[in-house]
Amino acid sequence: MKTINHYFPSNQYYKEETKKKGIVLHHTVSGNSVAGDINWWKSNPQHVATCVIIGRDGKIHRLFSSKYWAHHLGIKRFHFKYFGLPSLNKKRNKEFIGVELDSWGGLVKRNGKYYSYTGREIDKDNVVYYKNEFRGYHYFEKYTDAQIKALYELLLYWGKYYNIPLNYKGEVMFKYNKRALSGEEGIWAHVSFRPDKSDIHPQEELIKMLKSL
Repeated sequence: MKTINHYFPSNQYYKEETKKKGIVLHHTVSGNSVAGDINWWKSNPQHVATCVIIGRDGKIHRLFSSKYWAHHLGIKRFHFKYFGLPSLNKKRNKEFIGVELDSWGGLVKRNGKYYSYTGREIDKDNVVYYKNEFRGYHYFEKYTDAQIKALYELLLYWGKYYNIPLNYKGEVMFKYNKRALSGEEGIWAHVSFRPDKSDIHPQEELIKMLKSL
């Protein structure tokens, strides 16, 4: 598994080795520009980042070692309180490795065309439709086959290296839920921890890959 290594300042993440119990899947809500994502994180003083971003072409971009950590969940006190849990955002960020898939995420349809929140038109062949909506959107930009393949390889590697169980958790993965917030080990999505997020969406090809791990 090849990675593209990037310079990422050590003051933008925490160079502290922590025990890993799970992996959280995100998407960037940005265009096909890994460099843009990295520069945005560099401009943010709050240590927000994930150790890896997977580009639309399936290339794995590594910012820092997965042994270390940065803030990628942003769980608020009231998110924990909803389930009667203690507020442990920092602990969850330390325990769970974050990985981003480059994607515009949720889209809107106007006059038969599809647009990102910035007004960027997205090719209809790259759009997936959810009849009953997902987190407020009927349409999302698809994750590419190359991204899903690269994510598969990465999950297998991390699963073996950190002894993380990779079994697919079913529909609960795509719902705001107590199991994730309680720190249950395994693979989760950002939506598992927060009701206000829409990453990742339950694309058929992605779920098929997760079931095959």
